[in-house]
Amino acid sequence: MTSDGPDERDISAGYDPDPSASMSLLAEAYTEQKWFEVERAEIFRRTWQWVCHQEKLADPGSYVAAEIAGQPIAVVRDGDGTLRAFYNVCKHRAHELLQGEGTTANIVCPYHAWSYDLSGQLTAARHTKNLVAFAVGDICLDQVQVETFGGFVYVNLDPAAASLREESGGLGEEIARWAPDVEGLTFAHRLSYEIDSNWKNVVDNFLECYHCHVAHEDFVSLVDMATYKVTTHGIYSSHMAEAGRAENSAYDVSEATVTDHAVWWLWPNTCLMRYPGRGNFIVLNIIAVSATKTLETYDFFLETADPNEAELESIRYLDEVLQVEDIALVESVQRGMSTPAFSQGRIVNDPSGSGLSEHALHHFHGLVLSAYKNRANHPSSGEPS
Repeated sequence: MTSDGPDERDISAGYDPDPSASMSLLAEAYTEQKWFEVERAEIFRRTWQWVCHQEKLADPGSYVAAEIAGQPIAVVRDGDGTLRAFYNVCKHRAHELLQGEGTTANIVCPYHAWSYDLSGQLTAARHTKNLVAFAVGDICLDQVQVETFGGFVYVNLDPAAASLREESGGLGEEIARWAPDVEGLTFAHRLSYEIDSNWKNVVDNFLECYHCHVAHEDFVSLVDMATYKVTTHGIYSSHMAEAGRAENSAYDVSEATVTDHAVWWLWPNTCLMRYPGRGNFIVLNIIAVSATKTLETYDFFLETADPNEAELESIRYLDEVLQVEDIALVESVQRGMSTPAFSQGRIVNDPSGSGLSEHALHHFHGLVLSAYKNRANHPSSGEPS
């Protein structure tokens, strides 16, 4: 560690651009809070973060309040139909303005009732007529980048960031191809989990199916692993397989209209899934809480707000079987990384891109290391805030 904070040169030891020659990230990247602080500044506050399905912000006055990389954010649809996002912080005394989700004609601070219109402009401030050099029209909420992409709303705290559509390359086209109904689906269910693991272990586990035959007996009966193909792109990877043709032990797909397993990981922490069944889309949001704590939310978007029996069965499978298996895996890995017995491991690579390869995990590690190196361009960003 240098006088300015963690040294990104040391943390890249063992990584090789060739996945067949590379080691994984060092264990300290998963266990030490100093690297979490760098990640919060250089990854989560500079990347596109998922907020919600666009249905929640379809009407003028609709809003969603969220916490993004530890920052309170509000996304609103103004009266002209423009989607806007702000820091959810009053310019008077910093009280949070909106809570949860709903609709409103204007934004009124619950502390002192300063009022803003839906563009973020201050419109009224009680008992301020005697203030010197104060004008209501000079004050506006701080704007945040916001974008609708693939049926969902994302924000980016970095004002200089390129649009998600530009950064993500062909991802939008892939989603439109494999899930053409995504914009018309509706929220049906949420699952939430608190995990005793670093967020990167959760992503690592998601990005490879090398462990699936060993740890997920039911899952490998649901999809045809012989067709499983993983492809990495600039800031995302796609994980595609056909549904198994024989009866499976996961859940009933006898009346499925979706017969492919189509999954995408979007840098850094959003996982988008289309499972066999009726029209569906699942968003896994991996939220880094600390170096050793992660929150996961699974949001299910279906053809109807009430899941049918087969969909209830698939949700139960994910909740009671698949997640139980995966959480046990990543928590065990986290414990192992906290011992002197492990520093880093070898990446297992299949050049054909099969589901038994860890090349997507290696791709993720390269993006993490690039973000660490980018800290040199923002020398104070890795400090605790």
